[in-house]
Amino acid sequence: MLLTLGLNHNTAPIEIREKLVFSPERLSQSLQSLQSLTSIEEAAILSTCNRTEIYCATAPQTIEEVVKWLASQHNLSETDIRQYIYSHSDTASIKHMSRVACGLDSMVLGEPQILGQMKSAYQQAQTAGTIGKYLGRLFQHTFQVAKKVRTDTAIGSSPVSVAFAGVKLAQQIFGDLQQHTALLIGAGETIELSAQHLKEQGIGQLIVANRTIEKAHAIASHGNGYAIEIRDIPDHLAEADIIISSTASQLPILGKGSVETAILKRKHKPMFMMDLAVPHDIEKEVGLLSDVYLYCVDDLKNIVDDGLQSRREAAEQAEDIIDIQIPYFQTWVNAQSASKTIYQLRKNSESARNELLGKALKAIRNGAEAEQVLTRLSNDLTNKILHQPSSSLKKAAAEGNYQLLSAAQHLFKLED
Repeated sequence: MLLTLGLNHNTAPIEIREKLVFSPERLSQSLQSLQSLTSIEEAAILSTCNRTEIYCATAPQTIEEVVKWLASQHNLSETDIRQYIYSHSDTASIKHMSRVACGLDSMVLGEPQILGQMKSAYQQAQTAGTIGKYLGRLFQHTFQVAKKVRTDTAIGSSPVSVAFAGVKLAQQIFGDLQQHTALLIGAGETIELSAQHLKEQGIGQLIVANRTIEKAHAIASHGNGYAIEIRDIPDHLAEADIIISSTASQLPILGKGSVETAILKRKHKPMFMMDLAVPHDIEKEVGLLSDVYLYCVDDLKNIVDDGLQSRREAAEQAEDIIDIQIPYFQTWVNAQSASKTIYQLRKNSESARNELLGKALKAIRNGAEAEQVLTRLSNDLTNKILHQPSSSLKKAAAEGNYQLLSAAQHLFKLED
């Protein structure tokens, strides 16, 4: 049985999710502890700020055992977490993993980071030695489906946050961002997202300005950047091709005069400015200056709304792709069940052959006629291989189990 068990931003508040995160340092040990449970054959763990999920190849009836293990790993009681836990088995588990990898179960619809996190979870389980044939194949299936969704739909191409929309606009104006500098004003979530998107698009340099320079430094350190205090912005403004501001200030931080001075220093090279604050961080009059492209939240709202609608439409296509791909994996799983039976059948037959062949060779070495030995060998081998099936079919007939009789006729291509 395939089992997925976990919790996410839809089922648990952040204070619960934080308690159930597996740190990278203890993940390998936790995986091996999970696999040591008698019902767990294979295991992998995906743990992010928004979800913790356990993927297993298991014996039936193991859900409660895994919940108990998860609680014990974090020194919690089962009752503390049970209400937040969801579980999926077999086909539902296959579908859930594909939806997660495609970003359909994410806080931001279609976000691409989760696929990388799933690949990391797979690699960590491989390193820990807890991935086997079934989960290994399931992860590969999941990655292939996610790739197909990214290729065949627009799930990740449309902006769905003002930060993303602003960075996309900057790209439209400047093209390649590698030779450009961005000045970010503030240190909240929007600025963090903007820094992340700029880094992903290859921004040349980041300058982060904030009243608390430690917070600014924490954001700047993730990219090729440095931190400054807000009062020092005029000294650096001319360096910036892109300015994104989002603070809680009740008064504008950038005025027309300081921007005019920066434009002169830049010899009228254009500046892209995005004011995401309410009330505004940048005076409206700045937008009247030549060589300045100023956008506010309202200007970006239509872009974001269009992006959300585009992603919802793409998500519907993605759901169809996932549903179409599930039977391919299910067919492989079913074939594995048959392969075990075929292996055991061949093993039993070969064992009977080897036993009777040994007796025949011994008889020939003792002077028996080869023709007689071969005749007896063929009769004995036929009887030994067909004895158990024949007994089972006689019993089935006596009990009226005509389904088994019909299956045998079909299997061995027998006439009625």
